Amino acid sequence: MKDRAVQFVCTQCGRIETKWLGRCPDCGSWNSFEEEMATPPSQKMGKAAVIDTKTSPVFLKDINIDPGFRFETGISELDRVLGGGVMRGSSILLGGEPGIGKSTLMLQMIEKCSLGKSVLYVSGEESPSQVKLRAERLGLSLEKISIFCDTRIEILANVLEKTKPDVVVIDSLQTLSSSEVPSPAGSVNQIRCCSTELVGLSKQLGISLFLIGHVTKEGVLAGPKVIEHLVDTVLYFDQAGSGVRLIRAAKNRFGSIDEIGIFHMSDKGLIAVTNPTSFFITEREGENTPPGIVYTAVIEGTRTFLVEIQALTIPAKSGFSRVYSDRIDNARVNRVAAVLERHAGIRLNDQDIYVNVAGGMKISEVSVELPLALALWSAVQGVSLPSKLLAFGELSLSGEVRNVSFSEKREKAAGELGFSRVLVPKTTVLGGVLEVSRCNTLKEAVQVCSKMV
Repeated sequence: MKDRAVQFVCTQCGRIETKWLGRCPDCGSWNSFEEEMATPPSQKMGKAAVIDTKTSPVFLKDINIDPGFRFETGISELDRVLGGGVMRGSSILLGGEPGIGKSTLMLQMIEKCSLGKSVLYVSGEESPSQVKLRAERLGLSLEKISIFCDTRIEILANVLEKTKPDVVVIDSLQTLSSSEVPSPAGSVNQIRCCSTELVGLSKQLGISLFLIGHVTKEGVLAGPKVIEHLVDTVLYFDQAGSGVRLIRAAKNRFGSIDEIGIFHMSDKGLIAVTNPTSFFITEREGENTPPGIVYTAVIEGTRTFLVEIQALTIPAKSGFSRVYSDRIDNARVNRVAAVLERHAGIRLNDQDIYVNVAGGMKISEVSVELPLALALWSAVQGVSLPSKLLAFGELSLSGEVRNVSFSEKREKAAGELGFSRVLVPKTTVLGGVLEVSRCNTLKEAVQVCSKMV
């Protein structure tokens, strides 16, 4: 019985308990403990422990950096999110829903990298023939892509030590297993053990490691949180509208997490959208938009996007109002609605509010608050705003409209797409590209829009 001892492991943070608990004492997750076979202590030293390091400290100025320490993958949008390319010896975890295109993106990336580097694709979910059929359908060159379909970590480590490839893709992390861990593949112990082994080995051999991970129904990466702390970069692959894919960094040790990559899914795989300024707005004929539609400009990383804010209000069906918004945070919509009701006299407490962003892009920037308030006002009053009008600004709880950053950049992007007028806070400095209307308060903004109708 001692050889078959069990333990309970939290799937969120990896905490180990001898008995099942309803709530994890560390991370606070409910019903997150799963029963697993206890792993006996191993005398084997992990790969991460045998990395050759200096025995004495050195000054940072004396460290030489190889010019090829960072290299481009050949996919512009992926390089942008990674901070300019892939660092040699780094580990990258890519998560996303099933069927969103994770394997397709990695296969396209590894084909680009094979032109100048040795690559290895490790598949635990598909056979070599299935991977070949996918690559042929995508029109990829197969000559320099190596594939390996054994996911036992001991055998995989030997292959990596012998071949020493420059780029390795593991598809997927949940299929890896170690003989030293009695739990099945995909369990918390297996994921933690195998990922630690691979990350340590990749740093030792200078391998750029890509790990594909599954996500839970809540949309977060499956497995213990220690995996996200272990790797250098964590990427999430999301779907935004039909055929549109967004890739965003949740963690990046070698670059910013503000950048997003945009792809369009076609029959030949994922195509990078290099100029997405007008990708999320709808071309309309006529001088006015439908009621509840307002355009704004948002900043993501170094790029400017013009997006269309949509709002709809109807009498509450259940006696009390509700907010339905999955592209802009519900708390922000509630706050903007409260400010609009208090300082502009627009009654919303008996209305169900629906808010959407055309194209499926999620927005967290504060500059969306003024156009969101104008969209709600337009929907309630049933009036249409000019189709060439742009608005951006932050709302305070006192009803003031506050300035936001990169105003000239937003104005320039709008002017390039044919917009002629912009509504901004009074203190905003612009470049004179568009006709400017200014406001100090939300009430003044509503009055300005009323005159445009």
